[in-house]
Amino acid sequence: MASQSDRAPLAEQVEELLAADGPLTVVAAGDPVLRRGTEPFDGQLDDMLLARFVAALRITMHAAPGVGLAAPQVGVPLRIAVVEDPAPVSEEVRVARGRVPQPFRVLVNPSYEPVGTGRAAFFEGCLSVPGWQAVVARHAEVRLTGQDEYGRAVDEVFSGWPARIVQHETDHLDGTLYLDRAELRSLSSNQAMAQWWTQPTPQQAAASLGFELPR
Repeated sequence: MASQSDRAPLAEQVEELLAADGPLTVVAAGDPVLRRGTEPFDGQLDDMLLARFVAALRITMHAAPGVGLAAPQVGVPLRIAVVEDPAPVSEEVRVARGRVPQPFRVLVNPSYEPVGTGRAAFFEGCLSVPGWQAVVARHAEVRLTGQDEYGRAVDEVFSGWPARIVQHETDHLDGTLYLDRAELRSLSSNQAMAQWWTQPTPQQAAASLGFELPR
């Protein structure tokens, strides 16, 4: 359990963040908060403050825009993340990537473990690494456990793109960026992505840039 002295600074930090209207500031790679890991949530924010913080995370995620946002990405080292994906993609992309709509949800103290040995590799970006994307091979299916914002247990299996999202956001809570798992020869600016790599899968990028995809 966090001590009272631990709780107060985090609550004060969140109150200060929420004092400004509009989306929160997303911190960029190089900020130590993205690498320190997070402390488990066990009541450091009271119910009302937690609800306000979750709402601010959602607003910030939408404004970015993104499909997930973790608390350390706004400078708060708590094990909390939000995800939501309307999946506005073509049928070809949906089939290739397994990208289907995901409702808004809050992940509190999440962790994941692979289900099976399948791997899937696709270009991935991050709000804390703006302007760049790289191919990341991730578990094709994972079991996510944790709680929601009301303390209810979460135990769910995700596959396809939703599995990628929950892995990416949970990694943030462990101080891991997607670049730590990426095939660095694939690293591409957003401009290069638009010019060269708009295909549903990264096979052409792998052949052209000289990297291997998982079999």
